[in-house]
Amino acid sequence: MPVTDEMVCFSLYAATRATTQAYRTLLEPWGLTYPQYLVLITLWVEGDQTVGSLGDHLQLDSGTLSPLLRRMEEAGLVRRERRSEDERVVTVTIGERGQELRPQLAHIPARIAAGTGLPDAQAAEALIDTLHRLTETMHAAAQQPAPAAN
Repeated sequence: MPVTDEMVCFSLYAATRATTQAYRTLLEPWGLTYPQYLVLITLWVEGDQTVGSLGDHLQLDSGTLSPLLRRMEEAGLVRRERRSEDERVVTVTIGERGQELRPQLAHIPARIAAGTGLPDAQAAEALIDTLHRLTETMHAAAQQPAPAAN
């Protein structure tokens, strides 16, 4: 058995790659990337967002998010508007094409859920909770100083 089969980190990496590939295949007919899909889902479910709140939700920095939103705006998926009361704040709203895609992409969550092989919603919630805890603890571990090199 390869050593990587015994590594939690590699198993997470492999599962992430497989999930990303599944999304890539499912979203390709609409010319969407997975991060674009996440932006659309967030706007559909939670409504208008500031760029900052979107970055927080999606765990993306502004250097990654700004070009992504620019491309999405050019495609009519979203609109970006500066707030008149504070021009430093940019609000992102769903665009016309983004709204049109909602019913067309409605099948994707069920396809991904089926792909997980999880038996029910309770098992999915348990996995999500575990992954959230893992994300938090890994962020905390990354903040610890590295041991001094000899």
